[in-house]
Amino acid sequence: MPSALVSAVLPRTMRSLLPRMAASSAPIALHAARISEGLLKASFLLGAPQRALHGGSARTWRVYLSGEIHSDWRERIASGVQKRSLPVSLQSPITSHEDSDDCGAIILGMEEERPNWDRKGATMNLIRTRTLLEDADIVVVRFGEKYRQWNAAYEAGYAVARNKSLITLHEPSLSHMLKEVNAGALAVCEEAEQVVDVLDYVITGRLPKPRDGDRFVPIADRLGKGNKAP
Repeated sequence: MPSALVSAVLPRTMRSLLPRMAASSAPIALHAARISEGLLKASFLLGAPQRALHGGSARTWRVYLSGEIHSDWRERIASGVQKRSLPVSLQSPITSHEDSDDCGAIILGMEEERPNWDRKGATMNLIRTRTLLEDADIVVVRFGEKYRQWNAAYEAGYAVARNKSLITLHEPSLSHMLKEVNAGALAVCEEAEQVVDVLDYVITGRLPKPRDGDRFVPIADRLGKGNKAP
């Protein structure tokens, strides 16, 4: 290791020992142990920035997949996460429409009135959804075109209120209707694969090929290099 680099990263107490070691009569083994300890610390200090530079994450990211249950968007995200070996744990609400409607009546007994029946199911489902939303690092909310997604809108608002990182997913045709919801999102995606790309980037720092293909122009070339220093 170059002497200048050693001087930069070696702990101050270690550097102060070097001249004294030369004049000391202490056993060589003791000097070697002290040097080894200092170099170990220096190696760690040098390695840490390098590890950070290359991105990556040792944590497991908890991602809650909320929203419509009538298409395969969850499976597509799960497949993309698996193919890229991302450290992600995917969670979701109960995706069986019939089970989520009837769970309260099945477990606690039927009701004569529809509002009471619905309330039993809704509050029971809320045990799961509230717990997973609170535990999530990232919340992905999918809005479908076929059904009005009241639950999805509620969970998107809940996520923002709890300061969760929100990603919305929907067809371009819904952009106007969801503009207020999207204003609270940190990313707005049109395809499930884009969600995987977002997760890949924020976790590992990897970027996909530009969505605009050969038409993509970096911002420095398209709009200039930013404000000049005052």
